[in-house]
Amino acid sequence: MTLAQLTAFLAALEHGSFTAAARELRTTQASVSELVARLERELGARLFSRGSRRLTPTDAALALREHAEQAVSAIDNGIETIRALHSLEGGTCTFGVLRNAAYYDLSDLVQRFHERYPGVRVRLVGINSALVAQSIAAGEIEAGLVVLPVDDAGLRIRPLFRDEVLYASARTEAPTAPVSIGEVSEAKLVLYDAYAGRVDPTRRQLLERARLDGRTIEPAIEVENVETALGLVATGVADTIVSRTIVESSGFPAGIRVVPFADPLYDTIALAHREGAYLSPAARRMAELAERMLRERLHQHPGRSAL
Repeated sequence: MTLAQLTAFLAALEHGSFTAAARELRTTQASVSELVARLERELGARLFSRGSRRLTPTDAALALREHAEQAVSAIDNGIETIRALHSLEGGTCTFGVLRNAAYYDLSDLVQRFHERYPGVRVRLVGINSALVAQSIAAGEIEAGLVVLPVDDAGLRIRPLFRDEVLYASARTEAPTAPVSIGEVSEAKLVLYDAYAGRVDPTRRQLLERARLDGRTIEPAIEVENVETALGLVATGVADTIVSRTIVESSGFPAGIRVVPFADPLYDTIALAHREGAYLSPAARRMAELAERMLRERLHQHPGRSAL
């Protein structure tokens, strides 16, 4: 069984005649007919009933169709992959990044990628990691950076490094020692990533710890952006949780004090893509660049832990 036979079969199936199939394939009617006949002999089954005007597919043809399409598509994808590996002169790269990507020095990710591959269109999606994971699983995004844990069904996950999560407060009576989950559950909290809510990875960890301790955590205020939450914390309205990377950024509000958790809490940053899915060369290059940039930051800030 050859690629030429499967291609001729699919063209004849689509157009209903060897003549029309030959026109599409830019060959002769006799050549298409012979390719299909050879395929039938190899399969030991008739694929078409030859009428005077139109080919009628048999049950065997209908059963073969999906497998033939997959085989031809796989070969086509392989050819395009090899071409793209050498050129990366076109196409579109869809990639998901952390909601707070700017704090991880990823704000210039697109610029650096575009400088290297100016012919590739880029669609960079920065939303909560739970939603990035859903979009990757659904095939809407090719790959992306996520904070764990996320629902990983159908995904391949490769952890990169951990970033400690700290408790932040500007109240006069703000804690000065590591906080317990009991103290957090009793505090007035403002939490960000309101749209993701309980499926936000960091919040999932916090809620699970509270559940195991027989407690609940209900934020008094929910906002979408970490900057908004920190602005409220700075006024003393409520406390929050925030990663060490954000705490050490130049824009972190003065007057907010941070302490670790008594049982340390971490965000795990990971690369994710769909299990078994074809990942375009552009997406692979974007993932490699994002990982390299994160590891550069890790080298500059050795307080983080690589995985």
